Amino acid sequence: MLLSGRGSNFRAIAEARLPIEIAAVISNRPRAAGLEYARSRGIAAVALDHTEHPDRVAFDALLADEIERHQPDLVVLAGYMRILSPAFIARFEGRLLNIHPSLLPMFPGLKTHERALAEGIKIHGCTVHFVTADLDHGPIVIQAAVPVRADDTPDTLAARVLAQEHRIYPQAIRWFAEGRLEINRGHVNLKDDPTSQSVLPTGM
Repeated sequence: MLLSGRGSNFRAIAEARLPIEIAAVISNRPRAAGLEYARSRGIAAVALDHTEHPDRVAFDALLADEIERHQPDLVVLAGYMRILSPAFIARFEGRLLNIHPSLLPMFPGLKTHERALAEGIKIHGCTVHFVTADLDHGPIVIQAAVPVRADDTPDTLAARVLAQEHRIYPQAIRWFAEGRLEINRGHVNLKDDPTSQSVLPTGM
């Protein structure tokens, strides 16, 4: 589990009673609140300060080696606020998940809620996807939608989207742990459900 801050998605995953063991939580920010929460649950918590390394490639190589030391089947980005280098992604591709606060492919990158409101869209949401070298465009596992209200601000919209993130990220990880996710030509299908391309639950 990689994170940079409070780790609210990490908490949701840790408390979801999934058929998994969280081997370690790693942060690029030594004071990240998510590390303290990991320690409170007896989970290995590792701080690797990216500012102490000369460039992204050097840091990502160190990060990848630390991840491999824990021998994970899946690497979960839970609010990890750094763009990953191509070499890092290639090393873990197919077992690297991220959650993004928009209905991809709409609004990749930052400030998704502000951009959604500026565009005047009526439906917003979040997406769990496999990470590829194409930023925020990897194969989609699951999405959740929320209506955009006339009186929404970026903060109110973000709060409703975050509640859906906490719901669908554990679901995606459960499917991975059960061996049900299958990537075929850039699309994710659920095994035992041949009609499924993605799952789009809605939330208020």
